[in-house]
Parts: sequence; structure tokens; C-alpha cells
Amino acid sequence: MAAISPASDGVGRRRRRVLMFPIPFQGHVTPMLQLADVLRSRAGLAVTVFHAPVNAPAAAEQSAAEEDYRFVTVGAGVAGEAAALMPTGGSGSDFAGALMRLDALLRAPFDDALRQALLADDEEEATATCLVVDSNLRGVQEVAERRGVRTLALRTGGACCLVAYMAFPELCGKGVLPPLSRDQLQLDMPLDELPPLRLRDMMFSATTTHGTMATCLERLLDSARCSSGVILNTFDDLENSDLRKIANGLSVPVYAIGPLHKISIGQESSLLTQDQSCLEWLDKQEAESVLYVSFGSLASMDSQELLETAWGLVDSEIPFLWVIRPNSVQGSEQTCLPDGFEEATRGRGMVVSWAPQQDVLKHRAVGGFWTHNGWNSTLESICDGVPMICRPQFADQMINARYVQEVWKIGFELEGKLERRMIERAVRRLLCSEEGKEMRHRAKDLKNKATTCIEKGGSSNTAIDMLVNLIMSF
Repeated sequence: MAAISPASDGVGRRRRRVLMFPIPFQGHVTPMLQLADVLRSRAGLAVTVFHAPVNAPAAAEQSAAEEDYRFVTVGAGVAGEAAALMPTGGSGSDFAGALMRLDALLRAPFDDALRQALLADDEEEATATCLVVDSNLRGVQEVAERRGVRTLALRTGGACCLVAYMAFPELCGKGVLPPLSRDQLQLDMPLDELPPLRLRDMMFSATTTHGTMATCLERLLDSARCSSGVILNTFDDLENSDLRKIANGLSVPVYAIGPLHKISIGQESSLLTQDQSCLEWLDKQEAESVLYVSFGSLASMDSQELLETAWGLVDSEIPFLWVIRPNSVQGSEQTCLPDGFEEATRGRGMVVSWAPQQDVLKHRAVGGFWTHNGWNSTLESICDGVPMICRPQFADQMINARYVQEVWKIGFELEGKLERRMIERAVRRLLCSEEGKEMRHRAKDLKNKATTCIEKGGSSNTAIDMLVNLIMSF
């Protein structure tokens, strides 16, 4: 692969700028900004990030003075409406419907913001090469297309998830979806079209109607098909067969350039304040002895599940670092751990409101991760060789958890009603058993493959070069 030349202000050349638009959720903002950093550092491309008027990235303030890294708020005049659309209830929220309504709300203000950005670039003798758009923003993408701007679709989930979404219409046509009943036996039915998935793994939301979900996925796939290429935060050795299915099924170039968090050296993109003191606590723990517990930025639990989780961790007698996010317990603004919990875990456990997850997972003391299996968390755990206890709730999380258990064999799902005895056994199974050691060994093998893919000549390193060449050709 030929070396990539910086997109600088050479004689007779206009500076090249990439436009980006993530949706305002942590799991989507993070990979988009990581990609922005890669494009800036690898190719010298200038970047403009458009963002919704809610959950603005912290980097928007930190980079205010940088000409080659701009942030533009879209829809300041509809901020109240945008905030009202933001789902807050974990698996009980209509995420698909909210995403489509947010996309529709931002179309008109984005058209105005894009027009102004293109005019500003013209005055500065710069060229907006393309818009990298979150694939959930089909309406925003259409605005760019009408203004003659090429687009690339960023999929912030894994390849396995996109393959499942591609199969959704076929499953509907066969009458498999929506299920005729919620009978346990039917939900556990294996899907011959999507091994190792079961019917229950395609039930992406308990509250979104089938029609809304079908429309949302249709628009997501249209975003990919209408783009000049699909970018995925994954790597070839992890999802080779599914990446081939995507390329064949969508008939557009596919760029597997992950793991982005191992390539990016940019600014922190967390929307919540991280408690760094947990790293000092981890320094005092034995190697691979600690269970890290975190259910991401959107998943939630009820008060009884919180209680059972607390006592399950107590009874396991395993050191733990537990993230309890503000407002993550349904029906309660404040999180109240049970009486006696602090005394029973003093010196062995730590509870924080948010953690620097990437630093936690690569810490020598962490031996397991109890996770909701959002793609970022799953990929980060894989890339640091940490096996998982899986507790998925909605969207792509069930698919990711199934692959963790059945394909990569680096963890297992905790199914059914949460009970302390179940939790105690699961924790000890992961951290103390021979089976857990084997999972850890396989996870470390994937870690090594993730490291190799971003080195010179590696699959992701090569894919980034190809992506940059594509962008420079626009």
C-alpha cells in the first residue's frame, strides 16, 4: 500500500476537510470522534463535526480554537424538542422511534448548517470532501446528497449486527418476525439464516412496534447502500465471514478499521465525568483478580435487580469495581445500596458513578467484565483480553452477547431473573474456574490479533490507508 500524503495547502491545492455527524449517544459519539482523530493524524485532513444540541461532545469546547478541528451545533433552535426525544429508560424506551424522530428534527437545521459550512470552506479555499454520517441519520445523509456532498456511513456496531439487520426483511417475509407469541420455546428457536442467533436475539426492543423497527432498519440499510462506503469499528480476524457477507450483500466498499480506541490518540470523548481514583484502587489489587461491572451509558436496572446484584457481589467474595451511573436505577433518582453492603465489601469492592473504562479494562488487576454488551464495551474487552459475563438488554446487545458466548467463546450470558445466588455462581465461574481460565486464554488470543491488525501491514492499518485514499479521491 502506498504511503498516504497529508492533505495540506500545497501549491494549487485546496485543503481537504471531512464533515462528520454522530448521533448524540455515548456509544456513537465515541467512535466518530476516534475516527476524526485517525483521519487528522494519519492524513492531515481537517475535520468539522456537526452535532445535535443535546449531549454535545466535550471536545467541542476543548477544540474551539482549532481551525482544522471544528464543532458545529445543529438545531440550537430546537434544543428543547431534541432533549424531549432522548430516550432515558434503557430497554423500556423506544430507541428506534426516537432515532427516526431526531433525524427528522435535525434535517432542516442541518441543511442550513451544511450550506454555511460549504460557503465558509469556499472562502477559505478548502474542499469538503465528504460527510461521514452515523448510519442512523438517513435524513441527514439525504440532505448532504442533495447538496452534492459524497457520504460514508459509519456503523458503530459490529459486523455481526449489520448482517442480522440485513436479514431482518427476509425473516419478516418468512413469517418468523414478528413472533406469533412470546412463548419461551419459540423465542429460543435457532435461526438457520443467522447462526448462532435465536429468535429472541432479534427482538431488539420490548416497546418499539414491529413496524417502527422495520422502518428504522430499512433506513439504516439504505444509508449504507447509498453511501460511497461503509466504515465499521471492527477487525478482520474477529468478523471475517460477516464482513464478506456485508460487502456482498450491500455492494459497496467495506472498511473494517477497528479497534479505533487502540488507534486514536485524541481527546477524551466521555459525556460523563470519570472517577480516576478507581485506577489507584486497582493498583493495589492482585493481577486478574477484579471483576469490573458496568452496564454502559443507557442500560438500566430496577431496584430489586440492584439489591440482588449487590448481595451477589458480596457473596462471591471476589474483588470488584462497580459502576452505578446516575439515574441508572429505574424509578429512582438516587441509588441506595442495601444496609450492610459497604461494611461487607470494605477493602474488597469499590463503587463509582462512572469509570475510565479503557484504562480499567487494560489494567493488570482486571480479570473479568460484567457488561451489557454494547459494541464499544464488547470490543474494548476483547482488545484487552478480558472475558465477559453478558447481560444484554436491547438493540444489538443480544447479538453481541451471543457471539461472545457461541462464536468467540470468551464469556457467557446471564439469563433470566437476576438472583444473588445466580450472580455469585457466575462471578466465581468467570474468575475462579478452569472454564473461566480457558475463556481468558481465548480472549488474550483475540487481543493479540487485535494488536497485529493495527500494525504495519495489518488488515485494519491497510483498510485505513484505503479509506484515506478514497476520501482523497473525492
